[in-house]
Amino acid sequence: MILRQAVSTTRWFNVDLLIEFITHLGARLVAAQPKELAVGNIVRRVLKIIREVARGELSQANKEDTKSSEEYSEDDDENDEKDEDEDEEDISSEETKAKKNRSFGDQSFLSQSSMFNLLSDGPVPKSHDEIKNTYNLKPLIIQEINEEIIADLESVYKGIADQAADFIHANEVIMTIGISRTVEEFLIRASQKLKFQVLVAETSPTYQGHAMACKLAAAGIDTTVISDSAIFAAMPRVNKVVLGSHAVLANGGLVAVTGSHLIAAAAKQHSTPVLVCTALYKLSPLFAYDSDTFNVTVSPHNVLQYQEGLITDKVSVSNPYYDYVAPELVSLFIHNLGSAPPTYVYRLINDNYDQEDTTL
Repeated sequence: MILRQAVSTTRWFNVDLLIEFITHLGARLVAAQPKELAVGNIVRRVLKIIREVARGELSQANKEDTKSSEEYSEDDDENDEKDEDEDEEDISSEETKAKKNRSFGDQSFLSQSSMFNLLSDGPVPKSHDEIKNTYNLKPLIIQEINEEIIADLESVYKGIADQAADFIHANEVIMTIGISRTVEEFLIRASQKLKFQVLVAETSPTYQGHAMACKLAAAGIDTTVISDSAIFAAMPRVNKVVLGSHAVLANGGLVAVTGSHLIAAAAKQHSTPVLVCTALYKLSPLFAYDSDTFNVTVSPHNVLQYQEGLITDKVSVSNPYYDYVAPELVSLFIHNLGSAPPTYVYRLINDNYDQEDTTL
């Protein structure tokens, strides 16, 4: 909503100015919440739409100008032929020579101007028609934002939940961790036609799994809450693992709630498939060169409170909130437009973002 309002209220006559403004605004939004990778992803998606609309509209305008110039040249050729038939041979030969000289002069001028544009440092000033065409792109850009981004965000959960029957079968045991609306809608949709059991890890110390278990039980799903330490012991009974995600990285890895790496590693040890429900706007072009960067920790107040005495000065407490899960631990990503393995994530990122907008 902020980016759409910025496009509609900002005064700009050039697409480059709009891209520069949106990039600067997106950089400020990302700096406010560096760990919320979805913010930068939405900004990159808006920049991609602006570039696509500008390229498509300007190319169409150039085609129309080319057609009009060709029609005008054809009319001039016809008039020249009629004049040459009526005039004498000497006059026609002189006119032909003059035309050749003019065409040679025009070609030399074009070549000089093109070389000047190639070697000049600054941008070439645009014509009034081109400025007018770029300014008229504003309603088209807003329309594309409404149709592609906002409508996509509104249908994310439905698009993922509609695929539940293809991946979950009757009498299976499903394991998940934490609370995720995407996973919740996915499992509830599957329970409308199938009967299965869900094991929910409690996700200490936030205990998000308790809230998740209550919602699944209210929907009529056979739900059991287990402690995080019992994940590996319960994994042999599990048929599938379904996880949510905070972000999906360019290498196919994901950032998810703490404990997700534990479940994924235990599933790989027991050859249990791991399904990740995620939306396309969570795909990030960032690459996990250092996996510890995405292992986010928060205040240890929930683990050891400050009021508990002198022990707080003698121990070091770490309270992880997000885990990085390597791509080799994931079997399949289920997104709102289909499904893809981790090795195909790079293609989805190239389809949704422009390479020029990787760094905001």
